[in-house]
Amino acid sequence: MVIVNDLKPGMNFEHEGNIYQVLNIDHNKTAMRQMIIKVKVKNLRSGVINEISFTGGDKVETAHVERKVMQYLYDDGTSLVFMDNETYDQIEIPKERLEWEMKFMKPNDNLTISMYEGEILGVMLPDKVELQIVECEEAVKGDTATSASKNAVLETGLEIKVPLFIQNGEMVVISTADGKYSGRA
Repeated sequence: MVIVNDLKPGMNFEHEGNIYQVLNIDHNKTAMRQMIIKVKVKNLRSGVINEISFTGGDKVETAHVERKVMQYLYDDGTSLVFMDNETYDQIEIPKERLEWEMKFMKPNDNLTISMYEGEILGVMLPDKVELQIVECEEAVKGDTATSASKNAVLETGLEIKVPLFIQNGEMVVISTADGKYSGRA
């Protein structure tokens, strides 16, 4: 158990049957009142970000979230299959839980899987990934009045906007936070 006054960003805790990660914490103490602690959290099961209010001195149970590097093997149609690099055990995660992450994963990629007491919470993506462009529009000469960009499709099927100088077959760096072009690889 930990007192909510001692929570710090990055810590994980269990509250009302859910597992949360602390993103931000705000202590509000006014005269003649108990301290109000507002904690901005991310629900590790659903990915929803919200704010929970506690009074000073409340206690929550700490949650020890295990992280394990696993290799993404393949998509079997309904779920994605991952393999533990040490024990070669395989796990399956339903595709509907990883809709955003699938846009940045290729077979044989090593990714970090987060688990809590044997329950798989999700896949932790790196900040940026390198992907190859498989389809790209041709640049139109003289189309540079503003910051010109064109549509491109990546090897994972993600559609993005890239600068005019990018060609078919090039490797580009993509931000996993917003799915936007970040630079050449």
